[in-house]
Amino acid sequence: MSSALSDDDALSPAEAYAAARRRAQEQATALYGFQELYDFPLDPFQLEACEALEQGSGVLVAAPTGSGKTIVGEFAVHLALAAGRKCFYTTPIKALSNQKYGDLVKRYGAARVGLLTGDNSVNGDAPIVVMTTEVLRNMLYAGSSTLAGLGYVVMDEVHYLADRFRGAVWEEVIIHLPESVTLVSLSATVSNAEEFGDWLDTVRGGTKVIVSEHRPVPLWQHVMAGSRMYDLFSNPDADGRPKNAPRNPAKAVNPELVRLARAEADRNPRFQRGRGRSMSNGRPGRVWTPGRVEVIDRLDAEGLLPAITFIFSRAGCEAAVQQCLASGLRLNKDTERAQVRALVEERCAAIPDEDLHVLGYFEWLDALERGVAAHHAGMLPRFKEVVEELFLKGLVKAVFATETLALGINMPARSVVMEKLVKWNGETHADITPGEYTQLTGRAGRRGIDIEGHAVVLWQRGLDPEALAGLAGTRTYPLKSSFRPSYNMAVNLVSQFGRHRSRELLETSFAQFQADRSVVGIAKQVQRNEEGLEGYRDAMTCHLGDFEEYMGLRRALKERENELAREGSSQRRAAAVEAVEALRPGDVIHVPSGKFAGLALVLDPGLPPVSRSGRGGPRHPDYQDGPRPVVLTAERQVKRLAMIDFPYPVVAVDRLRIPKSFNPRSPQSRRDLASALRTKAGHLEPERYRKGRAAAADDPEIARLRGELRRHPCHGCDEREDHARWSERYHRLHRDTEVLERRMRSRTHTIARTFDRVCALLSDLGYLKGDTVTADGKRLGRLYGELDLLASECIREGVWKDLSVAELAACASALVYEARQADDAAAPRVPEGGAKEALGRMVRIWGHLDALEEQHRISTAEGVGQREPDLGFAWIAYRWALGHDLDSVLRDADMPAGDFVRWTKQLIDVLSQIQDAAGEDAGLRTTARKAVDALRRGIIAYSSIG
Repeated sequence: MSSALSDDDALSPAEAYAAARRRAQEQATALYGFQELYDFPLDPFQLEACEALEQGSGVLVAAPTGSGKTIVGEFAVHLALAAGRKCFYTTPIKALSNQKYGDLVKRYGAARVGLLTGDNSVNGDAPIVVMTTEVLRNMLYAGSSTLAGLGYVVMDEVHYLADRFRGAVWEEVIIHLPESVTLVSLSATVSNAEEFGDWLDTVRGGTKVIVSEHRPVPLWQHVMAGSRMYDLFSNPDADGRPKNAPRNPAKAVNPELVRLARAEADRNPRFQRGRGRSMSNGRPGRVWTPGRVEVIDRLDAEGLLPAITFIFSRAGCEAAVQQCLASGLRLNKDTERAQVRALVEERCAAIPDEDLHVLGYFEWLDALERGVAAHHAGMLPRFKEVVEELFLKGLVKAVFATETLALGINMPARSVVMEKLVKWNGETHADITPGEYTQLTGRAGRRGIDIEGHAVVLWQRGLDPEALAGLAGTRTYPLKSSFRPSYNMAVNLVSQFGRHRSRELLETSFAQFQADRSVVGIAKQVQRNEEGLEGYRDAMTCHLGDFEEYMGLRRALKERENELAREGSSQRRAAAVEAVEALRPGDVIHVPSGKFAGLALVLDPGLPPVSRSGRGGPRHPDYQDGPRPVVLTAERQVKRLAMIDFPYPVVAVDRLRIPKSFNPRSPQSRRDLASALRTKAGHLEPERYRKGRAAAADDPEIARLRGELRRHPCHGCDEREDHARWSERYHRLHRDTEVLERRMRSRTHTIARTFDRVCALLSDLGYLKGDTVTADGKRLGRLYGELDLLASECIREGVWKDLSVAELAACASALVYEARQADDAAAPRVPEGGAKEALGRMVRIWGHLDALEEQHRISTAEGVGQREPDLGFAWIAYRWALGHDLDSVLRDADMPAGDFVRWTKQLIDVLSQIQDAAGEDAGLRTTARKAVDALRRGIIAYSSIG
């Protein structure tokens, strides 16, 4: 106050009066009182967003990880409470919901804050409720009374709408929220924030876009090679980014690193796995990939701990912790060790003693006491929460984590280490994107604690410093919609708005908004192509005749040759399929090609079910690629092969009896049988395959076309090949133009057309009758998830009628579980009796639905449709619901505790939906409720708050 008075003394009376009025106006705002809650001044972007909110505008805030975007969300909570209204705070994952719930409870008290995460409900009628985005979507469709008085919705990590599996939920919420609700969207820095903001402005009304690329804590980029740590950029700015070449970061790379990469490429060293030393002629190379313990030691010596090391593998994270333990690494002092033990014992007091050993508690505690931990989705949720809490308190100094840690969880470090720049994306090993790199390294630098953060990439063979600079220097990535209408969405929309209005609503999605914008660019390209075609047409003109006709003959000849080649390939494939279909368990074969080429024993010929709907029906859809035999290789591996491994027919060279006791999951069983295989057939040589005479040599059509070509006037033109090149360019450009025109047509009303196909299928099944949702349709509207339609059909067909509690749990698990990788070994074990019969019926119903989807041109590849139910969790769910102890269930499951908890919680969620959707089937409703109770025990009950 005194400083303000002294400032006013230097002003004229008029200026002092104006300054006093400004201060009075500021102090009268909600923002002034909100700022008093923090012991640091708000950043300009935070102030701008909060001011826009107070003025009644929605906001989109796009800023780097760790910059403090959530303060804007917290201001929305502040405004809601001040106005006597509600605020919902949505997050993409339960762990983030739990963390935000804890933060808000500390500020406002437990009585004013609630938590809803699907399988947990805490104080759901509170004025502030933290929830996952799916919960809010379900509320909107159900017309929940909880929505009464809702004034603000905060959508944290809104860029998650690009997720191809769950992203559509974000758009559903944005489109369907009442107009009176102010939307606060918090996003990582995306390159098309203005485009996203334009869409929000279209569907939600006034929305202000605030973009900040400034990091509150500068991030310095390094590469650790051998015993040295190199700066990535030679002349970085105050934020750690390239100063002289912001548009082309590769030009700003440290010359030392470039020279090192070139020298290593010239030497072409072989890197020894494990310690990562570069070995050449028996002598260590100049650089090597530092080992994990070596990296932590180096960071500790440089004062760069705490650190998060990102390893894109759960097993890799656990192995890293074991390496630290084996090396004797200790990062905590005795007093810190005591603090760790006290906190861990307090947080894990609810876990029964008999479960501690099963969960690896004592090994985990030993690592924590040393200041080391892993963090990944396979861990028990309670263990992950303890790791997060200890890390924030500075009692864990080195965490080895998968990329899931980067998603919004408040766990900043001084340094982030990237072991590799390649990760498994569910389908293949792919380079990480600039967006992923930004998200991961954004954890480095703790606001208010660190002066600067550090991102360290470990040297790997073939590392390109310029490519790394491109990753590190590109702060943004584009936000692309993954929105597609689902069956559940369709019936809920039609129920509320009718088909015509629903169609119009879907046309307002961000997906359609982006598609419509892209059409403008395509139209311009078509126009340019047509101008180019005119020039090519002139250049290919021949004075001897019609060159277009001549090129038509050449193309016809090439197409006929290709057709015959395809026919030959198809015949060879058919012969190969027939030969593989003839194989029987116990046949010894030589796999002709592929990763597992060589001697193998057939365990299962991999033939499909005869049909989906009885004899004579279409074959199982997985069979379109032919049989997939399961074999035991001479190297003791049990693998499921594909027809790509059999380019030509294969015959059994011998027979070997498979013992009844053989278990493909047992290493000892595999070792014994593989040894018998090598002994019996290891000396046998495979027969060599000989190709027959090419069909093209005797084809009369090819002979005719060749004759016509030679007789055509243009064939004798001296400039024939020049004309041909222009003609090929014309043909290619014409083909490309047709593709663009088709794309233009396909992108107009794409979402609405998909919605029409979904509605047509639902009408065929009796879920819709025009604008009316039938009783079956209303049941479908209460079922959410990838297999919503399959679940509804199972209830309608009485598939689960009269099942026991454990049998229903086993069957429902197929609706949620999805194996992380395709099972290459034997078929999953399922319970006998009623559960086995019901699971078989479920698969047959799915087959019928799959055929209907194909008929209506609905494809899972486009994000619509029903994937095949996965039976891999059925036996585990069955045993847990029967009351078996954790040790025996996990041992039988061969599954980490965290995965078991996650899938069981999802199973509880779907069983609750089945209970709600069962309608007049009181027996199913009761069984579903009992199944939920049977599953929610032990590790599931105490795993976490949400």
